[in-house]
Amino acid sequence: MTLVIDEQDLRRLPVSIDPEVLSGTPVFTGTRVPVDTLISNLEAGLTVDAFLENFPSVSREQALEVLGFSKATLLKLGHAS
Repeated sequence: MTLVIDEQDLRRLPVSIDPEVLSGTPVFTGTRVPVDTLISNLEAGLTVDAFLENFPSVSREQALEVLGFSKATLLKLGHAS
């Protein structure tokens, strides 16, 4: 199974990957907050609002954009099988 992710979709994500910032860990653009921190917080039972309260440098739009991209990608996986 091959999943193709549109490069334009990737460029629109509010995510930066820079070897000079947290050794290249994907972070929310303009912050030092790793994207996987959002997922980890949700896994731990926190709400998006609680995450945003704990990481005020991340905007609601950024968090929702990443979650929307994740959802769309998972839906593509379901259609590719």
